[in-house]
Amino acid sequence: MNDKIKISLGNESHEFPLVKGTENEVGIDIKDLRSRTGLITFDPGYKNTGSCLSDITYLDGEKGILRYRGYSIDDLANNVTFLEVAYLLIWGELPNEKELSNVSNEIQESSSIDKDLECILKSFPSKAHPMGILCSLTSALIAFNPSSVDVSSKEKMFRATIELMAKFPILVSWVHRKVNGLPINKSNSKLSYTENLAQMMFKSSGDNYQSNPIIINALDKLLILHADHEQNCSTSTVRIVGSSRAGMYASISAGISALWGPLHGGANQAVIEMLEKIKADGGNTKKYLEKAKDKEDAFRLMGFGHRVYKNFDPRAKIIKKTADEVLTKLGINDPVLDIAKGLEEEALNDPYFIERKLYPNVDFYSCIIYRALGIPTEMFTVMFALGRVPGWIAQWKEMRLNKEPIGRPRQIYKGYNSRSL
Repeated sequence: MNDKIKISLGNESHEFPLVKGTENEVGIDIKDLRSRTGLITFDPGYKNTGSCLSDITYLDGEKGILRYRGYSIDDLANNVTFLEVAYLLIWGELPNEKELSNVSNEIQESSSIDKDLECILKSFPSKAHPMGILCSLTSALIAFNPSSVDVSSKEKMFRATIELMAKFPILVSWVHRKVNGLPINKSNSKLSYTENLAQMMFKSSGDNYQSNPIIINALDKLLILHADHEQNCSTSTVRIVGSSRAGMYASISAGISALWGPLHGGANQAVIEMLEKIKADGGNTKKYLEKAKDKEDAFRLMGFGHRVYKNFDPRAKIIKKTADEVLTKLGINDPVLDIAKGLEEEALNDPYFIERKLYPNVDFYSCIIYRALGIPTEMFTVMFALGRVPGWIAQWKEMRLNKEPIGRPRQIYKGYNSRSL
């Protein structure tokens, strides 16, 4: 294959180099396009634009492939913990026993938050949206950790990462308890990362919390599946904010805001809202499947298909088994989740959905699990953010180490020409 491509403009032609990835992805390097030709590309949503060279995550939507640092999502979800996956994403390799123990101990020792932050939590009204609270609390952490991270210093980068990985689950548990009108629980340094999260979220006052392996396994898998997903909206936001040399906490706070949107992290919340609507209308799943097939009908079946995965969502295959286990072994009795299972079964056997490969995606199954665990619908995206933290850290770190230039998209101006008053 020629390693250059020619672009002709009138009597002039210009050659631009091709960039090839390790999975044979090929892109045109146009960073000099404007300086050489006066042209820019027009690509709304940047769907055809590669913004960076990355070593972190590989995604092939046509083949249903998702890998972190070369490891398949299936291998990781079924064989290692979320903390090990976080280590892999941030530091490039899975940790050995000593490295994992060191990180775990460091996180446990850093699992406390300044009392003044609790005052900020109490100041939010009872009906404040959980994502708004989480974003604000994450931004507030900057005041208690004001120094910018020197990414070239392994020690400083390690310290900053530990602090955020340790404190973020606490913030998530605070938000969960706030939403439910409950007092906050303290971190327990004797528990594993995910067990500690569960006890902070679910422990009743005065109870001796007993860890449930079904719940811990479900949470661990969900966090792993959401840990990174290439250059999506929130990750791109983290990188572009960080490209201004904004700090890690500030960049990740911006990523949380991007994740909040219903077209991104809010998709699993939209699934439950749809199921509630079907329930309120009598629970007739066949009626709504027919509505979904009708192009003239405004109804959209949420949680089926994916804008990136054109075949199947590899994460959905993994989490479906976990969702079934949670519903069965925890003995959940919920008519909304019954509707979800009915929709799943009918859609998987309907030729219309089979031919179009509109299979249930990770949002569909994750919302089932979160609801079964008693997590409020508006908290779903908060849980998504917790899983995505190591991916955001890894992407921010990579962007800074690569010395990427400040993000500055161009535009095609369509307004008035020069006018006089």
